[in-house]
Amino acid sequence: MIRSSWRRASILLALAVLVLAGARAATWASPQVDERSPAASPSRAAAKAGAQRAGTAAGAGAQRRTGSADPVVAAAGDIAPDETGGHDRNTSDQVLAIDPDAVLALGDDQYPDGTLEDFQRYYDTTWGRFKDKTKPAPGNHEYETDAAAAGYFDYFGAAARPNGTSFYSFDLGGWHLVSLDSNIDHDAGSQQEQWLRADLAATTKPCVLAYWHHPRFSSGTEHGNDESVGPFWSDLYEAKADLVLNGHEHQYERSGPQNPDAGADPHGIREFVVGTGGRSLYGFGSPDPNSEFRDSSNFGVLALTLHPGSYDWRFVSESGAVVDSGGPVACH
Repeated sequence: MIRSSWRRASILLALAVLVLAGARAATWASPQVDERSPAASPSRAAAKAGAQRAGTAAGAGAQRRTGSADPVVAAAGDIAPDETGGHDRNTSDQVLAIDPDAVLALGDDQYPDGTLEDFQRYYDTTWGRFKDKTKPAPGNHEYETDAAAAGYFDYFGAAARPNGTSFYSFDLGGWHLVSLDSNIDHDAGSQQEQWLRADLAATTKPCVLAYWHHPRFSSGTEHGNDESVGPFWSDLYEAKADLVLNGHEHQYERSGPQNPDAGADPHGIREFVVGTGGRSLYGFGSPDPNSEFRDSSNFGVLALTLHPGSYDWRFVSESGAVVDSGGPVACH
């Protein structure tokens, strides 16, 4: 009886050992799952890596969007007629769409003679919407009936003569910009011309843009070339300036780089005539030797992106169409 009981106990013990051994073997044969391990779930690991990549890309994109962009200027002259509902409303809408860092008003900003009353009644309702970022230059119509151009200076205030004169300069990004007055004495040796030479010698910026009203070179038939501003061109060329912007002729024209004697020169100055701000449009005659592009059918504005060491351009019509574009072009 005792032997029988012992035999049954031995059999049960042996069976228990076998069951336990099998359980351990099954446990050792199973993969050890740890959710911290990439092998835990291939899809989760891929999602995590994808999220990390997406986060990195999103961060880079956000940095590009929020980082400081190269400055943009918008420019045109010959702008506001003495009536409402004109093309100046449309061109000013394009300036707002461009949202530039500075607006260069190239003269003849208010017709017919630039009185303060007309500036307030007409110009102010269109191009005056970005008056706080406008860097103006006067035109002949500002001086039309007032030798002191009082309406122009009263309207723009300190922005029109920040240094006490109607010619001044400022820096924007890697560029030095110079606003000149082609309606007052600008002969060689004049106060303005001597100031220009000293200003150009003092700047440390690698790129230079100058603007005033009367163009040295133009294919237009209403006014054409103006040799009187030759001293400006001579000083700017000597200083290796890059761009000159003008108005006066009511059309858009882009010239290739040239020297003060109208010779094509890769080290010369590129000129844009942008008399398309809204007043009226003039026709062209025979193209000047270095004229590269001409348009007399569109009111519009010139947008320049001033990169460090280069620039590009777009002439944007009042409808928003890009009529002419190019660049980047390296500074000298």
